[in-house]
Amino acid sequence: MLRQMSLGLDTIRGRFANRSAAGRELGKRLRRLAPEDPVVLGLARGGVPVAYEVAQVLGAPLDVLVVRKIGAPGNPEYGVGAVAEGNVRVLEPEAVRRMLMSVEELDTAIARARAEVEARVLRYRDGRPPLDVRGRTAIVVDDGLATGGTARAALRAVRARGPRRLVLAVPVGAPETVHALREEADLVVCLRQPETMWAVGLWYEHFEQTTDAEVAQLLAGGVDDPPPPRLPATQEVRVPVVEIAGDLVVPKEAQGLVVFANGSGSSRFSSRNRDVAGALNQGGLATLLVDLLRHEEERDRTNVFDISLLSQRLVATTRWARTQPGLTELPIGYLATSTGAAAALRAAAELPDEIGAVVSYAGRPDLAASWLHRVRAPVLLVVGEQDKLVHELNREARLVLGVSCELAVIPGATRRFHEPKAFEEVSLLAGDWFERYLVPAAMPQIT
Repeated sequence: MLRQMSLGLDTIRGRFANRSAAGRELGKRLRRLAPEDPVVLGLARGGVPVAYEVAQVLGAPLDVLVVRKIGAPGNPEYGVGAVAEGNVRVLEPEAVRRMLMSVEELDTAIARARAEVEARVLRYRDGRPPLDVRGRTAIVVDDGLATGGTARAALRAVRARGPRRLVLAVPVGAPETVHALREEADLVVCLRQPETMWAVGLWYEHFEQTTDAEVAQLLAGGVDDPPPPRLPATQEVRVPVVEIAGDLVVPKEAQGLVVFANGSGSSRFSSRNRDVAGALNQGGLATLLVDLLRHEEERDRTNVFDISLLSQRLVATTRWARTQPGLTELPIGYLATSTGAAAALRAAAELPDEIGAVVSYAGRPDLAASWLHRVRAPVLLVVGEQDKLVHELNREARLVLGVSCELAVIPGATRRFHEPKAFEEVSLLAGDWFERYLVPAAMPQIT
């Protein structure tokens, strides 16, 4: 279902500084469980830093719990269920029917998810068995609840191991999900239950992706946070055929590539674009900032609105990236603004099997109106509340897009998001969208 989201001041005030701060606050709420000989189980990966702090407060042992979504064919981010270690499987029959999945397709999706669970269990535990929860209080911890599908599978997996009491604890969760999961757990503890949840990441000032190395470190007992790793140097590249320049950054073990499609009034040298790119790099995403027009072409304003030209160059850039070492297998997303947003949407329509997610901010999707119904990638449209015209154009585009599309409205913001904290919201929303819809696409294939 398509829906519109409006960020409010209460959302900003309610944030946790990061997962560790949320875990400490959650641990204080759970102190009364300390005499019950608890075991704390963090959902990999984002739930582990929260669970670590809970375990520290309670003086309890910490273990990891691995759960993976069962993705639909052609749209792995759309979950039709989840699997957890211990050979636990939870299916959503209505979702399976809605996607018209055959028995063979469902079996393949389940096998892929189980393979990922097994690989991560081996990576995190290195062969040791899970902690025994039999007869004890098991506290399952995650960094937040949206739909609750993975949490449901996790709870059933732990329930099968025979705990005396089963607790689900999260810093933030959608009220309807918290209510529904009370059927699975003996106790659900949730610090924040906002009326408008939208995305877990919005409830954290810092919500960088948790790495496998961090999970392993915390399970080993944790140490003081090391300084952040240095990001790889920016490479200046040139896309042949269309002869446009770009700046490429590829972090070690990158999990996806985000191509920036700049429109009128922006460029790859923009400090704000580079700040957003840096945040995505920290989260494990490669970035390619390109200017779709050459310098001399920008002088002619008709070129700025030539969506056919801009989209052709973006398509060429995407195909070029597919030939580059280190990028060939990465899922690709677009981050675009102004007229570049129209180019990104048209390019996504032309490359339905290549583009995994699109984020547009202050964009002009109306300039690609005849292509919108062909876009298959999940699209996030971000606009400023005070930018009335662009807000309306994006609202109309949201109704036309035949994909999972959401419209985010930044309160009080104008077109350029120059207001305090406004562009930080844009950056946070973009990072969360790519984490939700782009990174999960990079799942191992079963052969």
